[in-house]
Amino acid sequence: MDLLLNEEQTLLRDSARSFLADRAPVAQLRRLRDAHDAAGHDAGTWSAFCALGYAGVLVPEAHGGAGLGAVEMGALMEPIGRNLSALPFLASSVVAATALRAAGSDAQQAAWLPRIAAGDVIATLAVDEGARHRPEATALRAERRGDGWALHGAKTFVPDGHVASLLIVAARSGGAAGDTDGISLFALPRATAGLAVERTVMADAHNAARLALDHAAVPAAALLGEPGGGWAALQRALDFGRAGAAAELLGIGDEVFERTLDYLKQRRQFGRLIGEFQALQHRMAVLYIELELARAALARALHALDAAPAQAAEAVAVAKAKCGRAATLAVQEGVQMHGGMGMTDQLDFGLFMQRARVLDELWGDAGCQMDRLARMRGY
Repeated sequence: MDLLLNEEQTLLRDSARSFLADRAPVAQLRRLRDAHDAAGHDAGTWSAFCALGYAGVLVPEAHGGAGLGAVEMGALMEPIGRNLSALPFLASSVVAATALRAAGSDAQQAAWLPRIAAGDVIATLAVDEGARHRPEATALRAERRGDGWALHGAKTFVPDGHVASLLIVAARSGGAAGDTDGISLFALPRATAGLAVERTVMADAHNAARLALDHAAVPAAALLGEPGGGWAALQRALDFGRAGAAAELLGIGDEVFERTLDYLKQRRQFGRLIGEFQALQHRMAVLYIELELARAALARALHALDAAPAQAAEAVAVAKAKCGRAATLAVQEGVQMHGGMGMTDQLDFGLFMQRARVLDELWGDAGCQMDRLARMRGY
C-alpha cells in the first residue's frame, strides 16, 4: 500500500494551504473570538471554501460532490489545523455527510447531500450526552408515536450545532444504556418543534451546542436506516470524524514545530543561538520523530477508511491517539521553548494548545481510543 499522497492529492492539499493561509488564517480566529461572533466562522470564507468544491470532497458526484475519499479529506484537514481555520467542514462535510451516506435512503441523500456539498446547509452529528465520549451510553429516547417518533433527552458538545440547519441525532429506540443494539439515527431540521439549541463557546474559541429535545415529534421519514440499527453507520461517521480530527491535530503539530524551530534559529542567549544548545536539539528531535510516527499512523488510517471503512476502526483509533499525543507534545514544547513569552496571548501558541486540547477530547481522547483498541483486540 502506497501511503504517500499522489500528484492530485498533493495539489489538493497545496491549494487548500494557499487558500486557508490567505482567507482563514489564525488572525481570523482571533478576530472572531474578540468580536464574540455569533456564528463562530466567517460566512464569506465558508462560501468561498465551498465554491472551490472542498465541502463536497466526500459527497458522491451524483449528488454534486467530488466523490473523493478519506485521504483527500485528510489533505484538507491538515491545513485547517495549521491555520486554526474556523470552518464547519469537519462537522458538516465529513461527519454528517458520512452518516447520511452510510444510513440515509436515496431520497434522504438526494435531499441533503447536494446542499451540504454546496454549503447551503450546515449539518452536524449529535451523539455525546456526558462529560466523556461514550456513544454506547446513549440515553436519549426515541419512542413510537403514531406513524412517527417522539424524541426526549439532551445532547452536549455538538460541533457547530449552533449554526446547523440539520442535526443528525443518535437516540435509543431499544435496549438499555451500554447496548450497541437499539441505537437509531434521526435527521432533524433545526426548526423541529420541541428542539432547543443552546450555543456554547469552547476553550479554543470555536463553537458547539447543547440540544434539548422535549418529546419532539418527528416523522417516520426522519429515521436514517432501520429502527435500532444505526450503530454501524454511527461508528463509520465517528471514525471519519476521528480521522479528520487526527489530521487537524497533525497540522497543528507541524505548524507549531516549524514556528518553534524558526525561533530556535533566531533567539540568542548567552551570546549563542539557543538552537545550538544540545538539550533543545534533543527535544526537537524527539518531537520530530513523534510527528512522523503520527503522520504514518494517520496515513494508514485514511487509506484503511477508503479501502474498507468497516474494518478501519483499529487504524483510526491508533491514529487519533497518536496524533493527539504528538500535537499535545508539540504545543507544550512550543510554549516552553519560547519561555514566558509563549504563555502570552501576543503569540499564537495558546490558541494552538487550546484547539489541540479540544480536538483530543472530541469523539474520544487518546485514553478512550486505546481502550477501544484493546476491546477490539479482545482484552
